Amino acid sequence: MATTKFLLSLLLLVQLAATAYSIGVNYGTLGDNLPPPAKVADFIKTQTNIDAVKIFDTNPDIIKAFANTNISLTITIPNGDIPKLIKLRTARRWVVDHVKPFYPASKIKYIAMGNEVLHWGDDALKSNLVPAMKTLHNALVREGIKDVKVSTPHSLGIMLSSDPPSMGRFRPEVIPILTQMLRFCRQTKSPFMVNPYPYFGWSPEKESYALFRPNNGAHDKFTGKFYTNMFDGLMDAVYSAAKAIGFGDVNLIAAETGWPSACEFPVCSVQNAVDYNGHLIKHIESGRGTPLMPNRKFETYIFALFNENQKPGPAAEKNFGLFKPDMTPVYNAGVVRNQQGGATPGPTMQIPTRPSTPAGPTTPAAPKRGKKGKPAGPAKSTTPATPATPAAGGKKP
Repeated sequence: MATTKFLLSLLLLVQLAATAYSIGVNYGTLGDNLPPPAKVADFIKTQTNIDAVKIFDTNPDIIKAFANTNISLTITIPNGDIPKLIKLRTARRWVVDHVKPFYPASKIKYIAMGNEVLHWGDDALKSNLVPAMKTLHNALVREGIKDVKVSTPHSLGIMLSSDPPSMGRFRPEVIPILTQMLRFCRQTKSPFMVNPYPYFGWSPEKESYALFRPNNGAHDKFTGKFYTNMFDGLMDAVYSAAKAIGFGDVNLIAAETGWPSACEFPVCSVQNAVDYNGHLIKHIESGRGTPLMPNRKFETYIFALFNENQKPGPAAEKNFGLFKPDMTPVYNAGVVRNQQGGATPGPTMQIPTRPSTPAGPTTPAAPKRGKKGKPAGPAKSTTPATPATPAAGGKKP
């Protein structure tokens, strides 16, 4: 009996070690050497456990390529098109042109109204954001499409503070817009999308905390909650900010998060990228949730599917991919079925018996940002081998 139990336990451990975890991914196309959409869709369907894809436009070739794959899609309306969509007639025409030709064969789940508009947009664009979301929702319903939700991703530049997580608050100037938006999300059962990047919170002292490695953790003295990783802290900060204005019930999605495998600084490395993404995927799949949102499996989209050689900005921008353009893995994060070899995540965090005690609430500093709403990575410091400290979660001034 003892031998049988031992063998069963050993078999379970082997199965767990070989598990590939389902996850969403951002599919960018700023490269001159990327495979065609049909080949990408077939690869994702047959070779990976990726079950959701987010794109940054409404490329019909990509949308069509995912028809009958059962992979859910998030498509994105360019920021510049937002003002036109406050008119119902225009919004209905947009649905007829960009959704109805592909739906439901292509499993369009979300439509993102722009990307990080409250970070990058001017006042006119920001003021049109929620009206356009409402109008597009009405247009979808009038065209007989009731299960496609409208949202918009935010950088954590919307945050006034994020540490400790329970004191997370939105910036005062965006609260009127976010109040309208969160009310819309509640009414339509749409998610609130945020882009948490612990990469921007990197510092030598916080590296292990950012990468899910063993560390001293952080204790929130206001709630008594203990944090083992920065991702949970950022998500709980957003939750606290939403709850503070009356919307703690709205579902959160991590629409972008990731770590570059190469750049001019040591913070970018294959091991750092595999530690972050590999442990993140396991953490999400565990369903443990966060200290303030326990027992939840967040819908999460890794940035990005491919390394993209034509992305503007520093080297990190070109090296966020899980895969090379030839579709071979950059490292083994656990998304490829039956993958053997490659860099794999190191030890993960275990809760220590004596948590550290942090200081009170702080306001994160501002990071530099890349074009098209993507993180630019750590700024150059006076010491070539060491990056300057980016902001926690991608903070905008």
